[in-house]
Order: sequence, then structure tokens, then C-alpha cells
Amino acid sequence: MAKIPDSTQTSLRQKLLARATERWPQIQTLHTRYRAGFAYIDATLTHGEELKLCRLRYAGSASQWGFAIYRASHNDYQQAALPGGWPSGTPEEALDTACGLYLGDPTAWLPDPRRTNGDTH
Repeated sequence: MAKIPDSTQTSLRQKLLARATERWPQIQTLHTRYRAGFAYIDATLTHGEELKLCRLRYAGSASQWGFAIYRASHNDYQQAALPGGWPSGTPEEALDTACGLYLGDPTAWLPDPRRTNGDTH
């Protein structure tokens, strides 16, 4: 699997940090690690706890990534669907999905009203 380009790594980090700041005040620091075609997303919470959240798989686009949730019970990552039912999506959707689970806020899985058209949804 090819290495994620540096410019894409920068773009991903910026998108994730912006979303964490906007939606997840419990996150003090967001960490991204890269290995081959994967980005691993971890967080340090405001009270100091460290959490592994998810793994994103690069598929050639900075805006669409494969998603795998971290399973603490198995200490591994399991490919999973995002709330919309797709196995890939935006970095922000992936972060919201993982944080919704690990930070106990399932409202994160509801459709973003900014992305829907009331006439068609």
C-alpha cells in the first residue's frame, strides 16, 4: 500500500483538528500517526485519558477514507460502516462516529442538517 502524500497528511490533520474543536470539547489533543496507506487517530481527553479512536484507509482522495473502528476489547481495528451505511466517508464523519461511541454521544451519528436538503430527505 502506497504512502499517504505529505500534503494529504496535512489536509487530513487540519480537517480532523477543525472538527474536534467544533464538535468535541472533551478532546484536548488529537494525534495522527501514519503507516503505509493508513492514518491512525488517537485523542487525549481534557482529564488526561488517552483513547485510540479509529483507523482511516487512504484510497487516493483526501476527502474520502475507508473507516475502521478501534476495538479496545481486542486491541485491534475492525472495518466498519459509517452511520450512513457506507464503509468510507469524510474524515469528519469518521471522527464523529468514533467519538460518538467512545465519548458516549450517539447524536453524532445523526445526519448533519447542513448536508441534507429538506425536500429530498
